[in-house]
Amino acid sequence: PPSKGKKKKEKASKKGSVCGDAEIKGEILAPIRGKVKGCGLDEPVRVTSVAGIRLNQPATISCETARAFQSWIDNGLRPAMGKREVIEIRIAASYICRPRNNKKGAKISEHGRGKALDVAGFVFSDGTQWSIIGDYNKQVRRAHKAACGIFGTTLGPGSDGYHEDHLHFDIASYRSGPYCK
Repeated sequence: PPSKGKKKKEKASKKGSVCGDAEIKGEILAPIRGKVKGCGLDEPVRVTSVAGIRLNQPATISCETARAFQSWIDNGLRPAMGKREVIEIRIAASYICRPRNNKKGAKISEHGRGKALDVAGFVFSDGTQWSIIGDYNKQVRRAHKAACGIFGTTLGPGSDGYHEDHLHFDIASYRSGPYCK
C-alpha cells in the first residue's frame, strides 16, 4: 500500500501552485526592481500556503526560499510539534528592501533579495496560538534548531537582540557553513 505521505502528495492539486510544486500555493509576480543597489528579485512568488499550512499573510519570496521553507515544515516544524497540527504560520516579514536589522549603512538584508522569511508564531488545529515571544518552548526551540542547515542563517530569541519576537530564516550561503543562533 502507498505510504500516507505519498497519498497526500498525489491528492495535492496543481491548481494555484507555484515553483513547480503542488505543495507551494500562490502566484507568480512580475520581477521586482529594487530602488536600492542590492535589492530586487528576478522571479518573485507571492506564497499563500506551503505543505498544506496557510500563511496569515502572503510572503513574497524566491522559489528557492519557498522550497527551503517547505523542507523545514516537513522535516523540522511538523516533527517538532508532534501531535499538534499547525494550520497557520504567522509571517512577520518577507521581501522588503532594507539594511540588516534596519541599521543605516549596514549591508542589504536577505529580505531585500527575497531570500528571507520571519516567522512570528503558529496557529494550531485546536485553535490555540503560540507566538515566538510568548511561547519559545521546547517544541518551538526544536523547530528553530531543525531549520539550521535547511537555511543558511537561522536566528531567534537570544541570538542578537534583534530576533526576540520572531524566527529569521534565510538561504544565504557561507563558506564556513550555516550560521545558526
